[in-house]
Amino acid sequence: MLKMNGMEGHSKSTPLFLCSVINPYTWFNPARLHPKVESLIYWRDVKKSGVVFGGGLALLLAMSLFSLISVFSYLSLLLLFGTISFRIYKNVLQAVQKTSEGHPFKEYLDMDLTLSQEKVQQLATVAVAHVNSVLTGLRRLFLVEDLVDSIKFGVLLYWLTYVGAIFNGITCVMIGYVALFTLPKVYENNKQSVDTHIELVRSKIQEITEKVKAAVPLGKKTENEKTK
Repeated sequence: MLKMNGMEGHSKSTPLFLCSVINPYTWFNPARLHPKVESLIYWRDVKKSGVVFGGGLALLLAMSLFSLISVFSYLSLLLLFGTISFRIYKNVLQAVQKTSEGHPFKEYLDMDLTLSQEKVQQLATVAVAHVNSVLTGLRRLFLVEDLVDSIKFGVLLYWLTYVGAIFNGITCVMIGYVALFTLPKVYENNKQSVDTHIELVRSKIQEITEKVKAAVPLGKKTENEKTK
């Protein structure tokens, strides 16, 4: 199975959905996802997943064609037009039938949308911890603590220059969004075969990395250097 490296370090109090966002491998393990998220991306309810996937993709397509301000304004106007129309319709219906059902959106108006102080602190703590982790990792790579890791990072950056020349940011987001709703389900249906091929690739990469580190003595700090 795909390894879940990095998840063990999270505190048990960390919300499950935050761990899901932080570690990409989590998307391939339904047990680690929030039940609602798992139901959507694994298409447990085809109709609901289809609506969410189609709506999100339509929104991303609109953002690729128009400015963010235009998309937000038109969607807000559409929503406002719908709520006003429904409110007027319900008022007219109540006047004709001489009933008093109250405000049609009373259930949503009474819904508590406030964030508790504890929740905000919890989110801030998790965010700060992961920002610090990213900064530490980038410092290690850019200051060449491990030569092989820094070279691999450089190869990745070089590859990203080609990706950036072909796709813009919103296109990459769209590809990622489509992958989110397809790859986990494909993996679930072909788990054994995918795991076999991933293990082969991982073993080859590990073999090449070990050979490079053996050939380049500066590939990693020696134990004496670390203790100084």
